[in-house]
Amino acid sequence: MPAPGAKPITDEEGPLFHLLRQVDLAPEASQRDIASAIGVSLGRLNAQLRAAAEAGFIKVSERVGPDRRQRFAYTLTSRGAAEKARLTDRFLARKFLEYQALHAELTGTGSPYVPSTNRTSLMQNYLAPIPELFVSYDSAQKLKVEAAELTSHDLTPRQICDLELLMNGGFYPLKGFLSEADYDGVIDDMRLADGTLWPMPITLDVKEDFADKIEIGQDIALRDQEGVILATMTVTDKWEPNKAKEAEKVFGADDDAHPAVNYLHNTAGKIYLGGPVTGIQQPVHYDFRARRDTPNELRAYFRKLGWRKVVAFQTRNPLHRAHQELTFRAARESQANLLIHPVVGMTKPGDVDHFTRVRCYEAVLDKYPASTTTMSLLPLAMRMAGPREAVWHGLIRKNYGVTHFIVGRDHAGPGKNSAGEDFYGPYDAQELFKQHEEEMGIEMVPFKHMVYVEERAQYEPNDEILDKDKVTILNISGTELRRRLQEGLEIPEWFSFPEVVSELRRTKPPRSKQGFTVFFTGFSGSGKSTIANALMTKLMEMGGRPVTLLDGDIVRKNLSSELGFSKEHRDLNIRRIGYVASEITKNGGIAICAPIAPYATTRRAVREDIEQFGAFIEVHVATTIEECERRDRKGLYKLAREGKIKEFTGISDPYDVPANPELRVETEGTDVDNCAHQVILKLESMGLIAGH
Repeated sequence: MPAPGAKPITDEEGPLFHLLRQVDLAPEASQRDIASAIGVSLGRLNAQLRAAAEAGFIKVSERVGPDRRQRFAYTLTSRGAAEKARLTDRFLARKFLEYQALHAELTGTGSPYVPSTNRTSLMQNYLAPIPELFVSYDSAQKLKVEAAELTSHDLTPRQICDLELLMNGGFYPLKGFLSEADYDGVIDDMRLADGTLWPMPITLDVKEDFADKIEIGQDIALRDQEGVILATMTVTDKWEPNKAKEAEKVFGADDDAHPAVNYLHNTAGKIYLGGPVTGIQQPVHYDFRARRDTPNELRAYFRKLGWRKVVAFQTRNPLHRAHQELTFRAARESQANLLIHPVVGMTKPGDVDHFTRVRCYEAVLDKYPASTTTMSLLPLAMRMAGPREAVWHGLIRKNYGVTHFIVGRDHAGPGKNSAGEDFYGPYDAQELFKQHEEEMGIEMVPFKHMVYVEERAQYEPNDEILDKDKVTILNISGTELRRRLQEGLEIPEWFSFPEVVSELRRTKPPRSKQGFTVFFTGFSGSGKSTIANALMTKLMEMGGRPVTLLDGDIVRKNLSSELGFSKEHRDLNIRRIGYVASEITKNGGIAICAPIAPYATTRRAVREDIEQFGAFIEVHVATTIEECERRDRKGLYKLAREGKIKEFTGISDPYDVPANPELRVETEGTDVDNCAHQVILKLESMGLIAGH
């Protein structure tokens, strides 16, 4: 169906549409066959081919035919594929208007299929195929060859998630990464430039040096992190966004405590590129392939089973008994079948990895009736944007053929802000979803907070329990669950399934058996390396886990010898240390890091990398700059004072004092052994090492 707001195709555009469509369908066809297929003379076809080639829509190449005579082959370029997609919408819009006129002539009434109040969905049949952005197989093979000559952009993990959902129709009606006009509309009003409801900016952020090489109208190749071509994009817009405004409008606050705001300011590129995308192939997933469905594949599955109502459950956490009861109730109340639709793209830092979560889902799937329940994985990069994210999730699920959507309490909330308060109210997401429910064309099923009533041995909605003063209400928070897992404590069967607990224990053994990282930070000469060496010796004396010291000077010599001391290079050195430490932690070892690490943003990024696999203990060695300068065994402070060393931390470059380190140690008047022992005591109190 045409995109909302699409203008009907004009008589002048019609011939170009038919030509581009035929070239895409049969790129090896002869001129005579093309002319016959679109109903024009050979002379007229030649004129159309010349015009299309001059406009950059098709590429003409020579080939040898079966009779060994020279022939020509016609292939859609990236720009041609984008133009074909645009004209397809216009063609369908024209046909739809013709249908409405015919319906009115025959019946005296307007078409019943598209209510005028529903602006964002002309697709009233949830199970009809939805438009994708992929070209045909033959055209894709041609584009792969053509893309070798294009400037390439290697996509980030988040951009790969976004591109996959753009290409497979999950982000319908988007045709690519947002233009500046669409971006402005989404930021300000949650609407594209044509008025279509869309709450989340889907942008291609790039570094300045890459953007400088790109001209408006240029085609670029979009590749995964291994260099595999996924799509091409015609760049129609290039701009530097106001990220502070984006943070305020989309996430409610320009606060780096929000993971997406932190990503926006400290990871995302400075420049945005916008333009239509031409899909060549989907990203390759080697995990859980049978569980990954495109919108059209799920729609076809629902069609085959005769499902007319489907309620989707969004989750980024393992399923426990309360979730099961909630989903059962939601399906009963909406008289619908159930789609468990967990996110397996990027979620909140610190979440259980998707491999473990999917194993947990599969372990309990047989607790659901197979005839009315299915599970599919959604490759979405969440933004944790609360109310806007709930609307976004609803629109995406609508594209997947879903009719009802469960919206949770504090749906997609990121937790606490810098002031220690929740970013969003508990029911803000439900309220915003309800405002746009009719326009979206998908019905909300509000999340009920389920608690366990011990006397009745069952889960009930907390707000429906009338005899709270006479019964025992039990509940385990996410924080309490993590504590019990970390400390190897019992997790009762009323709370979770034994199969889920078993999977979680396999991935998250007790803290005393997990890997972890101790990350010292402080001025040069503060005593970091000395304390780190003493700590390493003490931990090796205890035994049980391998211990690796990643001292700043040692790493520079062996891992970063080509780097200088600019801010960029110092950041890169710290990120390398963090990467090695994360691998050590993931494999159950202990990493001790002792760089200066002056920037809070970089330390936070390293923390997030490591906390996917184990604990991160930041130790601020709080020696004053005066004491460090007095010690100055290497003479570095003297050279920095004389201007012979540029950008020296504490003298000519700032040091971000850690606001909330796990431990702060004072070295002035305290011997090294005592400082190292303070770290040992901290590790004991956190359960990372056994008491001695």
